[in-house]
Amino acid sequence: MYFNDHLPPHFHAIYGEYVGMIDIKNIEVIEGDLPRRTEKMVLEWARQNKEELMKMWNSKQFRILEGLN
Repeated sequence: MYFNDHLPPHFHAIYGEYVGMIDIKNIEVIEGDLPRRTEKMVLEWARQNKEELMKMWNSKQFRILEGLN
């Protein structure tokens, strides 16, 4: 997550040479591309952590979140 970045609230997912930008509010890829399996995992993780991701976006305080359960 890059703070002081443009709207909408989002984070960047990087997997090898692939990069995707994920909208936090709608939990969808809004730019870039990720392999389908990776995209599904990232979106599931984002759904599980949506509230914490929004807190980070709003507070501009990074913290490490757990992986998929």
